[in-house]
Amino acid sequence: MLRDLSLDIVRVTEAAAIASAYWTGKGNKHQADGAATSAMRTTFGEVPFRGTVVIGEGEMDEAPMLYIGESVGSGTGPEFDVAVDPLEGTDIVASGRNNALSVVAVSEKGNLLHAPDMYMEKLAVGPALAQAGLHLDDPLDMTIRKAAAWLNKDISELTVSILDRARHLTQISTLRELGVKIYLLSDGDVAGALATAFPGTGVDLHVGSGGAPEGVLAAAALKCLGGDFQGRLLPDGESELARCRAMGIADPAKVLGLKELVGEADIYFAATGVTPGDFLQGVKFSKEARAQTHSVIMRAHTRTVRFIQCDHLLESYQRGSA
Repeated sequence: MLRDLSLDIVRVTEAAAIASAYWTGKGNKHQADGAATSAMRTTFGEVPFRGTVVIGEGEMDEAPMLYIGESVGSGTGPEFDVAVDPLEGTDIVASGRNNALSVVAVSEKGNLLHAPDMYMEKLAVGPALAQAGLHLDDPLDMTIRKAAAWLNKDISELTVSILDRARHLTQISTLRELGVKIYLLSDGDVAGALATAFPGTGVDLHVGSGGAPEGVLAAAALKCLGGDFQGRLLPDGESELARCRAMGIADPAKVLGLKELVGEADIYFAATGVTPGDFLQGVKFSKEARAQTHSVIMRAHTRTVRFIQCDHLLESYQRGSA
């Protein structure tokens, strides 16, 4: 059954990707996200497990579907925690840009951090740098020098991805002064973190801050890939500090490693490309009412990574109002 679970969850991300891809370039991120969320929720109902959403579209009073605490699955079989991002990159799809994904991670109950919806400082690397002794507490220039030395590269040969945000101006300036190649991301830091683990992307490290829920999803994938992820919550004000405490996070300033973020149990991670990206192709529609998808499915315990290309008959999917 656990082997079958990997195919079941990739069907979930495929359905969400197809539904949201109809809205590519149409300027409506809310319709794209809603289509992905609805398709993902419907398809989850066919998965033979008892899942609880620990990272989703918001709290019950904020999101009509896939909210934190919602039960998903058929209601039979083993219990799992579920982390979802039906459409990672809503603005990307709305504007027709690259690297939008549909993402799901599943683990045994009690392992995935119930990350509050706030910023998280991040350091993500692939297998090549997982044992390099990098640490989020180190100054950025030290991290870059350590990484270059470990990889036996000149600093100018390193590529670092970071979200193109005003809050990152100091870090971007440091990277410029060091002479590294910077891969500026308009959105989508799950894809940015995952890119460090795929040699073909050329990305060595991912730094900067982004959403904490996306950090847990990235950590789940990097555990499957043999990489490393470190994060630190960045609560803004007393209300977010209280939210951390309410979710069982006593010390928000603590650096969280893979163990704290995704536990030590097995993890399944699936992602399907919505728009073309660094390591996944986007959904391609044909005139024959079919769609092609490109997905990756991984498992932590076996370190198995499978890329799946699938051709779908669109009669099997609800097209929504696109």
